[in-house]
Amino acid sequence: MESPFSYRQKELYCDDAPLRAIASECGTPCYVYSARGIVARYRAYDEAFGDLPHQVCYAVKANSNLAILRLLAQLGAGFDIVSAGELYRVLQAGGDPETVVFSGVGKTEAEIEYALDRGIHSFNCESEAELEALSSIASRRNQVAQVSIRVNPDVDASTHPYISTGLKDNKFGIDIDEAGSIYDRVRSLPGLAATGVSCHIGSQMLDPAPVMAAVEKVVTLAGQLIRDGAPIEHLDLGGGLGIAYTREQRTPHIRHFIQEMRTKVRDLGLAVMIEPGRSIVGQCGVLLSSVVYRKRNGKKEFVILDAAMNDLIRPSLYSAHHEIWPVIQKEAEMLTADIVGPVCETGDFLARNRELPTVEPGELVSVMTAGAYGFVLSSNYNSRPRVAEVLVDGAEWRVVRKRETFEDLVRGEEQGKFTADDGNLTS
Repeated sequence: MESPFSYRQKELYCDDAPLRAIASECGTPCYVYSARGIVARYRAYDEAFGDLPHQVCYAVKANSNLAILRLLAQLGAGFDIVSAGELYRVLQAGGDPETVVFSGVGKTEAEIEYALDRGIHSFNCESEAELEALSSIASRRNQVAQVSIRVNPDVDASTHPYISTGLKDNKFGIDIDEAGSIYDRVRSLPGLAATGVSCHIGSQMLDPAPVMAAVEKVVTLAGQLIRDGAPIEHLDLGGGLGIAYTREQRTPHIRHFIQEMRTKVRDLGLAVMIEPGRSIVGQCGVLLSSVVYRKRNGKKEFVILDAAMNDLIRPSLYSAHHEIWPVIQKEAEMLTADIVGPVCETGDFLARNRELPTVEPGELVSVMTAGAYGFVLSSNYNSRPRVAEVLVDGAEWRVVRKRETFEDLVRGEEQGKFTADDGNLTS
């Protein structure tokens, strides 16, 4: 699918909006997202299912900005959440709670009650202990919670080990070989209705084959459960489709991916949920930054930006690659340098030994493919205010999260009543 970011007369645009103009008005660093790109990718998923009953549940953890959630809610998206805070965001953005599925291995009693109060669609349960806790809470409230048991099919997603979730060594899900007996047990638990089967094997998968192998296992399990009398109504087949972060990678085709999935599930006659996140927003966002300094240590070159690991931690956390493009193209010699930020850590880098056109202080660069797991993983480390977020629609754009101030850094904190006097604390 075509990128929303392209050069026009040597100037980088998001859709029809020049990034230089956004940086001039909003300052840097800032995240910039394409609404049109997000809409196109959501629709590619939704339309590819055709007449098969389905719900595309956007994975909120990928990017939880209210404006993006509202945009997707208006398109009819459902939502995959992993915390009560994410549910709160969905509801604030106008999302329908009846399209929300609650995933995650450690749901607390307070979170479960909050979700039951709001009438979400279902819970993806990941352990027998969780099923027992949900049964106790729901029955005490005279409610029936719809659940899907998340099965672990022991399929290797061949992705980064931190985002692999489908192996028996991972903390997620229940061994698929034990699922039948657990579904039998659920029938005896009050307050539960086991109406679905769930599976998610990992993230950033560029080869759909592992997903399809997992789908086949889930379909086989669901068919057996139905024959055994279980009231299975839907399959939740997770997300995880990857995107291209480098020029050499190729993004899987969303429509082809879903069409292949359809052929494997349609004979069961069940509704299907799918939970894409990165593949909807990842390529639709960039982190704009300004060059602050150039520096050389011996033979080593450094380009120091005003963006840092607290703004985009993926390179430090995952050794992730993000292309870095100059916002204004010019005739310049190529430079090989580490692209780093001002945070006081050697791990504060956005790229290492990266070749790019020579850039000078004051010039703008764009860290590409930063729409997923960018701002949501940002922090105030080194007491740095979190950056602004901007949403572009065609040639128009607006700030959808204001840049934090110094006052925001200390909001909620108290200095307390204690004072130091000759090394002793007094109140």
